[in-house]
Amino acid sequence: MTFSLVARCPETGRFGLVISSSSPAVAARCAHARAGVGAVASQNVTDPRLGPLALDLMEKGARAQEAVAILAREMAHPDYRQVLVVDRHGGVAIHSGARALGVWAEATGVDCAAGGNLLADAGVPRAMVAGFEAAGGALGDRLMAALRAGLVAGGEAGPVHSAGLLVVGEQDWPLAELRIDWAEEDPIGALGAAWAVYAPQMEDYVTRALDPTAAPSYGVPGDE
Repeated sequence: MTFSLVARCPETGRFGLVISSSSPAVAARCAHARAGVGAVASQNVTDPRLGPLALDLMEKGARAQEAVAILAREMAHPDYRQVLVVDRHGGVAIHSGARALGVWAEATGVDCAAGGNLLADAGVPRAMVAGFEAAGGALGDRLMAALRAGLVAGGEAGPVHSAGLLVVGEQDWPLAELRIDWAEEDPIGALGAAWAVYAPQMEDYVTRALDPTAAPSYGVPGDE
């Protein structure tokens, strides 16, 4: 019921992912990333514990393929799970269990991996990778391009209702964490609109946290 892409930006060292589903609040359960470590999408009959477990393994030195291999051996009900991982070196790995729902597929590219289940077309993950690799701009822009490419390629077999974008930078908190937890129509379009508003201000919110004296004013009442 989900399609997603995890990625690393080699220029900035940032990690991120995009995800969409017919289920509500998909990013709240499935999107995981940690600064300096990597990004993980854990989906298909979701076990939200798998994202932090994979990130812990990579923080201790495991690469993406090793982390996924450990999870595949040790997780409960591996046949029902789909896990996508990218590490600090740009390495990627995917576990797709034999009981992944409906039409499922996966694809890898340079610094990115995509996967999905209950897809309208098995080519969706490959289209997402191609969209990510062809796009320019910041990591968030490239992630949104991947998500739109997945939708154009068919997306999920039914209508999607939630979508999310997560990016981590140098700090312990997310650089961007945008979610459309439920929309009757076009959550990906709504997510893109939210990103278009947030992206120009994103770095300023980091400055406000680290050094408010250097942060710009947005002209709201009381903010001078």
